[in-house]
Amino acid sequence: MDKYIILSHCDHTLLGQASTFEEIKVIVDDGIKYRTASVCIPPSFVQRASEYAKGRVPICTVIGFPNGYNTTEVKVFETKDAIEKGAEEIDMVINIGELRAKNYAFVENEIRAVKAACGKKILKVIIETCLLTDEEKIKMCELVTKAGADYIKTSTGFSKAGATREDIKLFSENIGPKVKMKAAGGIRSMQDAQDFLALGCSRLGTSSIVKIVKAESVDGSNY
Repeated sequence: MDKYIILSHCDHTLLGQASTFEEIKVIVDDGIKYRTASVCIPPSFVQRASEYAKGRVPICTVIGFPNGYNTTEVKVFETKDAIEKGAEEIDMVINIGELRAKNYAFVENEIRAVKAACGKKILKVIIETCLLTDEEKIKMCELVTKAGADYIKTSTGFSKAGATREDIKLFSENIGPKVKMKAAGGIRSMQDAQDFLALGCSRLGTSSIVKIVKAESVDGSNY
């Protein structure tokens, strides 16, 4: 698969706790140069990154990250605040404990509330697959679909494991026709990226693909 196509599906990501704005600017520069789908960064950097990017790459940020147990009111506030500061895309973490307790109405309503706060902006719902049973993953496909979110996303990258091919296949068999899929966590090679795209993902959460392409450029190949 052409690397340009792969890059166009990547949310180029930097979410480490110790990240500085100088490092965020590098991510933004990379996103612009390599024409990634977005750059995914911590909420505290959204306004500065948006002003720096000047519309040349979409700014994505995370809500309720990485544990998901913030109150719904806090997630809604975070979302509105991020959008006011320039975020074009929102990746929210569900309340995993409420899902495991089978409080499905709560989980669905929370997604609905965050989607309402997003308006026309893209909402991706992180369900943290490594903490769920297959039954819970299938239920989340149903809830994400019913709540009107744009994407279901596998992982934060901050828990026990990241995206698996098996989980994306499971998603594809259970999501509604308007819901897209994002794989994140552990996508470290071009082969990984190609595999997830071939399985139907529209987005990949990773920093590795841009790093690979940059390394190729240093070795003498042209981007």
